[in-house]
Amino acid sequence: MSVTYRLYHHPLDAPSRRARLALAEKSVACDFVIEKPWDPSADFLALNPSGEVPVLVVEQDKERRALSDAQAICEYLDETQAAATLLGKDPFSRAEVRRLIGWFDRKFYREVTLPLVGEKALKRLAGAGEPDSLLIRSGCHNIHGHLDYIAWLTERRNWLAGDGITFADLAAGAQLSVIDYLGDVPWDAHVLAKEWYARLKSRPSFRGLLGDHIAGFPPPRHYADLDF
Repeated sequence: MSVTYRLYHHPLDAPSRRARLALAEKSVACDFVIEKPWDPSADFLALNPSGEVPVLVVEQDKERRALSDAQAICEYLDETQAAATLLGKDPFSRAEVRRLIGWFDRKFYREVTLPLVGEKALKRLAGAGEPDSLLIRSGCHNIHGHLDYIAWLTERRNWLAGDGITFADLAAGAQLSVIDYLGDVPWDAHVLAKEWYARLKSRPSFRGLLGDHIAGFPPPRHYADLDF
């Protein structure tokens, strides 16, 4: 039974990065297609009318299905791949993983990723005007509280949601890796969060992200350095 996978994504989109990490953690071979969510192609809109990335296309036995939304993609992979679960082994663990995913996908994104990546990079790529310096300053301020929260969690747990790595770590790492690509994570002021991220960054699943290079936005020197 032959199954092929193709992921439509954008390198500066955090949910896309989470899907990429999940695919790599599950050792799923996949083709990757970059899609501009601010200017989606007609073919892409046929796969996902919202125009949002990521979208995972699964072809099996001449049947083709498109899965959208990073969380839906991750849970599909967790249910269909033989690798160890990344969602949690019991209902309470799964609830905590999903809570933290929501924290980073919504609260962190709204307070940090959108003001920083949205204003400094995506607005420029989309030709949507000049960045808003007030929003950028807000994102730079807000990130400290979130890094403190990561430190608080990792003082009490081995990974964010418990003893083992889960989708919660991938959700947080996806958001932070996009901001780190722009050089805007104040790692030196948050040693415990940096130690957690260094462990995550050192995993083989992170290699694809560390190899990203977006035209016009070269990453800082430390971005791909495992000993940063």
